[in-house]
Amino acid sequence: MTRTKRAAAWSMWLMGALFYAYQFILRVSPSIMMQDIMTHFHMDTATFGQFCGVYYIGYALFHLPLGLAFDRFGPRKVLPVCILFTVLGTLPMIMAQHWIWPTAGRFLMGIGSSAAILGSFKIIRMGFEEKHFTRMLSLCVSVGLVGAIYGGGPVAYLCQTFGTNAVLEVLCVLGIALAVATYMVIPAIQEAPRTKTPWAQIKEVLTNPRVLAVCFLAGLMVGPMEGFADVWGSAFLEKVYGLEATRAKSLPSLIFVGMCFGAPFLSALAAKVRSDLGVITLSAATMLGVFAVMLTGQMTIASLSIGFIMVGVACAYQIIAIYKASTYVGEDIAGLTTALANMIIMGFGYAFHAAIGGVIQLSESMGEKVSFTYGISVIVVALILGAAGFAALLWQERRGQIARA
Repeated sequence: MTRTKRAAAWSMWLMGALFYAYQFILRVSPSIMMQDIMTHFHMDTATFGQFCGVYYIGYALFHLPLGLAFDRFGPRKVLPVCILFTVLGTLPMIMAQHWIWPTAGRFLMGIGSSAAILGSFKIIRMGFEEKHFTRMLSLCVSVGLVGAIYGGGPVAYLCQTFGTNAVLEVLCVLGIALAVATYMVIPAIQEAPRTKTPWAQIKEVLTNPRVLAVCFLAGLMVGPMEGFADVWGSAFLEKVYGLEATRAKSLPSLIFVGMCFGAPFLSALAAKVRSDLGVITLSAATMLGVFAVMLTGQMTIASLSIGFIMVGVACAYQIIAIYKASTYVGEDIAGLTTALANMIIMGFGYAFHAAIGGVIQLSESMGEKVSFTYGISVIVVALILGAAGFAALLWQERRGQIARA
């Protein structure tokens, strides 16, 4: 690769990473603005859970059409449009009065945000060799998660200092600037003709039982990231551990800090031990252990901090799971498989938000501490199922019933 081509590849990669960071800030913003949103739009906890969860419906539903759009039109045309979708999805939070409009905006935001990881998949395969795919995706996730980290305590401080609307307005301006920069940096591409129709490729992926098993089990494990760190973690720490608001909002950000380090670490570990499924199973057990102890309400701030970093490192299993799913298919549909895998996994985000919000509302008569403990226990149950499922797949692989990649 020449120096010019290398610089162009890294420039494209940077645009994808910056968008990934930007959408993460928007994605976790309800956690910071929870009380303001519920008060302004007159939401109860169940409605707020639906508001948060609808993001993942848009995110998951549009993975497939966006994946096909990236193949047909390239990231130069698709990414800027999707960035603008996230901006449009933010506007109802500033301008609307009824909760239905910001909920629709979250759906639109989810549609646009799904292009961040899909665009990164495409850009990495455009600019780098296939053998570097996992490494480059890990680095992209690490950079992107800075957005999640700064979507915690720092954004909460800015909201308290300048007001929620002012912060959202600045985020909208930054989104427009990012869309323009992305269009200018990423070149147009000419795709090679395909021998299979899109539907034939989709059918081939969706009828592969090994791909589906990995995707659904991985989906059961996204609760710590998509359910807890994104939204419900801050409220849980306030109600169950009695932490003051600023500390409660900043502590869950340590999960994103852990994932920054976990993305390259777990990828390197999986390569060293030559067992993707083994590393994923270990990650599930780690998250399960931390959350089971946390639900007792007996952890200190120090132990919570260490536990959240451990959970964050383990959350990087998603990168390995997506790559593992792509190894069960031919190279011609590996890109589509990564898109569908991420679609299925992220689709579980809605289920977690809806379930947690619903359980909290159903048990609110028992007191806030008990209701929030019951709500977060949904994550623990799902982790048990996910860990058991991946342990079974690992056992089968080691017995030779599933061929290694």
